[in-house]
Amino acid sequence: MRFKDRVAIVTGGASGIGLATATRLCADGAHVVIADLAADRADAAAAQVRAGGSGETLGSRCDVANEEDVAATVALALERFGRLDIVVNNAGLMMFKPLVELTRDDWERTLAVDLLGVFYFIREALLHMGEGGAIVNVSSVHAVETSPLVAPYAAAKAAVLSLTRSAAIEGAAKHIRVNAVLPGAVDTGMLWSNPNIASGAEKIDKLDVGRPEHIAAAIAYLASDDAGFITGSALNVDGGRLARL
Repeated sequence: MRFKDRVAIVTGGASGIGLATATRLCADGAHVVIADLAADRADAAAAQVRAGGSGETLGSRCDVANEEDVAATVALALERFGRLDIVVNNAGLMMFKPLVELTRDDWERTLAVDLLGVFYFIREALLHMGEGGAIVNVSSVHAVETSPLVAPYAAAKAAVLSLTRSAAIEGAAKHIRVNAVLPGAVDTGMLWSNPNIASGAEKIDKLDVGRPEHIAAAIAYLASDDAGFITGSALNVDGGRLARL
């Protein structure tokens, strides 16, 4: 088991990509803290993952936009397991509005979750991880090629790529690797609730829709020793969608 006795935090871990990632890491022996905005969802997901995995799991109510919540989640992992080896920054927020209708509050709310939340967990990880840790940030193909009505989300996800590079440089002294994945269309609630898809403004071929487990596999690879010489990188996990755009 490649993550035996390692400790991971997965944000937005109660559903979709986050739940698939927590499941994958736990199946490979990791102890996993599932951080989610709702405590009951986090606890239910932890119980589900625990039933099918080899490691232990805990739920943690965490608003990633709140520095105190982030610090408390990291403290919980350290108190329960005594170490922190992996952080997966997966929690995300997407809203759909034309640029001319966006408000400052819209921008600040999106950036607080999609960018600052990633920063808060990176900061805590760099402070508390031992040598050899790994951070994987979930960006999006929207960081590279985007569609109408999602400007704050696309901007935040593009900034996450830059933050990934900066964190990789600063984490090198402790041999902490920092990488990003760029999922394409993934079979989650976020995809099918997208009004761009419902309206036909954004066309999705069924062959382009991946499963959360596809993204989880890529995240697990980047978090593992198999990727020990990879840091500051961005990995497209999109079924080749960007190559065809």
